[in-house]
Amino acid sequence: MNVMGIDIGGSGIKGAPVDTEAGVLVKDRLRIPTPQPSKPDEVAEAVASIVRHFGWNGPVGVTFPGVVKDGVVLTAANVDHSWIGVDAAELFGGATVLNDADAAGVAEMTFGRGRGERGTVLMLTFGTGIGSALFTDGTLVRNTELGHLELHGKVAEHRASARVREEHDMSWEKWAERVAEYLKHVEMLFSPSLIVIGGGASKKADRFLPHITLDTPVVPAALQNEAGIIGAALAAAGGS
Repeated sequence: MNVMGIDIGGSGIKGAPVDTEAGVLVKDRLRIPTPQPSKPDEVAEAVASIVRHFGWNGPVGVTFPGVVKDGVVLTAANVDHSWIGVDAAELFGGATVLNDADAAGVAEMTFGRGRGERGTVLMLTFGTGIGSALFTDGTLVRNTELGHLELHGKVAEHRASARVREEHDMSWEKWAERVAEYLKHVEMLFSPSLIVIGGGASKKADRFLPHITLDTPVVPAALQNEAGIIGAALAAAGGS
């Protein structure tokens, strides 16, 4: 079954049709910059333009960088705060809408490094912020938002996101120290059997993961930055 998946991030919006049986993009993805300011109507038009680009008229799944319950946005840390309270499912024309990290996690558990893993698996996406998807024996605990845990009196994603590394021109090794500190904190809280690193930083995993030592295995996402698109499509196909 082919389903359109669209992944909304703080800096870019990416989409493509997905083969939900195989977990692969059917066509090359289209990425457009997230409108600034990232208000609902402007973002909805960007999403619609991706749908039009592919001439799509079937089911659509959309991720959102914040807490989403029953299609309604409850938090918006890395996009315009006017999103809070918006019925995103209605705004996107009846699309299935879910948290972006949850979508990436579902894809990675279905087709990637989490496939067949029992126990507690934690997917963390490092991009504009830090997203999280927590699974216990393959079941998703929705909207965990572990990027907002506090470290040294600061929100974790304000210390260790990929955006922070870029804005402060930090070396990979220096940034890895901050990432490791954060990972040790979540390791202490959840005692996971596996931590999967996704988001934009996953493409450069070889630059920072060698500097991180935990008791828990830490691996880069197999689907890398396409996980959100694939997970959105899976959700719309009834796969999450």
